[in-house]
Parts: sequence; structure tokens; C-alpha cells
Amino acid sequence: MFGISGGEAILILVVALVVIGPERLPEYAEKLKDMIKSLRRYATGAKDDLRETLGPEFTDVDWRKLDPRQYDPRVIVREALMEEDEPQTPEYQAASPAVPVARRLEPGERAPYDTEAT
Repeated sequence: MFGISGGEAILILVVALVVIGPERLPEYAEKLKDMIKSLRRYATGAKDDLRETLGPEFTDVDWRKLDPRQYDPRVIVREALMEEDEPQTPEYQAASPAVPVARRLEPGERAPYDTEAT
């Protein structure tokens, strides 16, 4: 949290204890508790107000899908490289448009002629 390790947090607490003093520490702890409670009430009220303003569609939104952290390019490339290629099966080949096969003309048979093409 805030880039502070456990040892640094303990050091900050010890310095705060020395600076504030043991007499005033309970008073400051009570003020910190009240501030955290008021921030929590404010955040809950803002969320309820937003939910009321946006209507019932707001509750149906999957916020995890909209999280931009899931679109990490490194993860996308890693997943693309790790997945297996699908083999070409006859079903895929049959779905392609049929290409006419060239054949030899019978003796005396005329070549096809398209009047609209010229």
C-alpha cells in the first residue's frame, strides 16, 4: 500500500509515537478512525447516488470486463503465442467457394463466350 514496506510502516509508527507522544496518541487515533468512517460513508453515498442516477442498467454492468488492466499487451502476445493453431480440416476447405476446374473441349465444341464481358 502506497509503496511502503512492513519495516517502513513500523518505523513511521514509532516516529509518530515519539512525535505525538503517548498522551495525545489516543486522541489522534480517534480522529483517524472518524476520518476513515466519514470517507467510507462518503464513498458509499456517492456510489448509491450514481446507482440511482444511472438506473437499473448500472447494476447489470460487468466492471471487470471494462478494466483496462486486462488489456496488457504482454499478456495478449503471450496468450497468442501459446495457443495452438487450428488444423485445416475438410470442413474448412468445403466452405470456400468452388473454383471451376478447367477441362479440355471436345472436338467441334465451341469455347464459352460471354457477350456481357466484351
